[in-house]
Amino acid sequence: MAKLVIFGAGDIARLAHYYFTHDSEHEVAAFTVDQKYIKDESFLKLPVVAFEDIAKLYPPRDYKMFVAMSYAKMNKPRAEKYYQAKQLGYELVSYISSRCSFLTEYAVGENCAILEDNTIQPFVRIGNNVTLWSGNHIGHDATIDDHCFLASHIVVSGHVHIHPYCFIGVNATLRNSIEIAPETLIGAGAIIMKNTEPKGVYLPQRAELFKKKSDEIEL
Repeated sequence: MAKLVIFGAGDIARLAHYYFTHDSEHEVAAFTVDQKYIKDESFLKLPVVAFEDIAKLYPPRDYKMFVAMSYAKMNKPRAEKYYQAKQLGYELVSYISSRCSFLTEYAVGENCAILEDNTIQPFVRIGNNVTLWSGNHIGHDATIDDHCFLASHIVVSGHVHIHPYCFIGVNATLRNSIEIAPETLIGAGAIIMKNTEPKGVYLPQRAELFKKKSDEIEL
């Protein structure tokens, strides 16, 4: 079993520990965060080590790493830590759930997390440091570039190109053959029918409270 250090000590790190422990060939040996963020010396009964010291205590010749961080600030802090880990010499591993349908012949990049119930159709390309939460459909010939985060139950239709540093919220729908520009933020439930603008924010209309109560409505 390959030994692994997880960067992070929050919910995503806890989930990464679960997935790697129960559904991979990796054994999690420790967690690491920046020194100023260390609150406890252990997490999930494993050591928490300052990132500033990680290469000395868990050297890259013996350990691999996974950066378990969120989509905050359009994935840029996660990307920064990804590059820092690579500069230290670590191999950044990816997790692909055994419970997803992975049909593309192309290997995913480094530090990707593809969780259960994703459908990855043939000819899909996925770059580095990409998170696909549970239950997404990634249509044939789609491309997802580096440092993107897709939440759950998103439909990415065929031939869509998602450029770097994008975030796509739950239940969004992307029509076929469009370009999602760099740093696009797509809100939950949005329907995207044409190319987006760089750093564009796309939000759907919100549900409104109806004037009648539920017991006044016949279903």
